[in-house]
Amino acid sequence: MTAMRNRPIPGSSGIVRTMSLLGDPVLHAACEPVTEFGPPLARLVEDMFATMYEARGVGLAANQIGVPSRVFVYDCPDDEDVRHLGHVVNPVLVAADGVTVRGPEGCLSLPGLEAGTPRFDHAVVEGVTVTGEPVRIDGTGFFARCLQHECDHLDGRVYTDRLTGLRRARVLRAARRAPWSRTD
Repeated sequence: MTAMRNRPIPGSSGIVRTMSLLGDPVLHAACEPVTEFGPPLARLVEDMFATMYEARGVGLAANQIGVPSRVFVYDCPDDEDVRHLGHVVNPVLVAADGVTVRGPEGCLSLPGLEAGTPRFDHAVVEGVTVTGEPVRIDGTGFFARCLQHECDHLDGRVYTDRLTGLRRARVLRAARRAPWSRTD
């Protein structure tokens, strides 16, 4: 317990950045792999945590704050309320399997909106930390949904891209009518 008190809280020295919203081109293009490791990358991750916490999210991809780099952060519970906290640089979704669950899904880039979105109940992501150390994250339930959602962002997709039919039409109509909308 004492060791945890000495660690800085992620985001505590970060700057809250402006959120990219649906329609912003940075959300709809694949992000570039990170090749430079050092203080600017650590600052980006710190700012991402600060921004995610300010927006009361459970995950945030770099392009959601306008940075087209393959990085995401998370502070997300699984279905058993176990907290998962961390970040991944250059993540690769190496497994998404198990049963498909259609569950409510929202996004900080579509504030106030959500829709039942199909996702696998298990996901594994591999990548590295800000210092280049290999990391493998195994998630189930809601946390698996988060991992898939953030990897989608880095590939230029938002959750509405996974919807079809009436469900897709409804959420896109709501997005067009939202006060933050960037569409005409």
